[in-house]
Amino acid sequence: MASPAPLVASISHQMVALHTLQLLQQEWGWGDGPGAPGSPRDLDHVSAAPERRSDPRLARARQGRGEEGGGKGARNVGSGARASSPEVEVVRGAEGGAELLPLPRGRGPCTLAQMAMRSALARVVDSTSELVSVEQTLLGPLQQERSIPIHLKDSVEFRNICSHLALQIEGQQFDRDLNAAHQCLKMIVKKLIQSLANLPSDAHMVACASLRQILQNLPDI
Repeated sequence: MASPAPLVASISHQMVALHTLQLLQQEWGWGDGPGAPGSPRDLDHVSAAPERRSDPRLARARQGRGEEGGGKGARNVGSGARASSPEVEVVRGAEGGAELLPLPRGRGPCTLAQMAMRSALARVVDSTSELVSVEQTLLGPLQQERSIPIHLKDSVEFRNICSHLALQIEGQQFDRDLNAAHQCLKMIVKKLIQSLANLPSDAHMVACASLRQILQNLPDI
C-alpha cells in the first residue's frame, strides 16, 4: 500500500492557503454571502476545511489599532511597526498563514480594476476549494492503492505566495502576487493530471476529468 503522507501534507498546505485567501475576502467584504462578488463556494463538502468566520485575533488587533497612534512609515512585520496605511494590521497564523486586516468596507464604488481583481481572487479561491475536494475524495483512496507522484514543494510555494499576497494592499505587488498564486495553482493541477495520465483505471480517469475542469476555470490572466 502506498503511503498517503505526501498527499496529506500537500492538502494541508493548500488548506492554509485557502484559509488565508478566504480571510482576505471576508475582511475586504467580498465574501459575505452567496450573492456577494467573489464569495467562495460552500466548503461543507471539504472535510476539515477551515471555517469561514472572523478570527478572534483579528478583533483583538482591531482594538489594539484603536489604542495605538497612527504613525506613518514602512511596516516592519517582525517588530510590529506601523504601516503607512493605518487600516492594515497583520497577525501571523500558527500554521504559517498570514491573516490580514485590510481596508475597511464601504469605501465607495469599485473601479473596473478592483472588480477584475475580485473576480481573479474569487477564481483562485473557488479552484483551490475544488482541488482540495478532488484530492480528498478521489485522489486519497487512489493513493492508498497505488503510488501517485505528489510535488509537495509546489503546494508549499502556493501557501507562501498566498501568505505574502495577504500582506499587500491593492496595487502592483498585490496583482503580481495574485497572478503568481494563479499560475502556481495551475501548475499543481497540471502536474497532478500528468501523474494520473498513464494510470488506466476508471477511477483515475474520473479524477483526471475533475482536475481538467479546474484548469478550465483557471484561464490565463
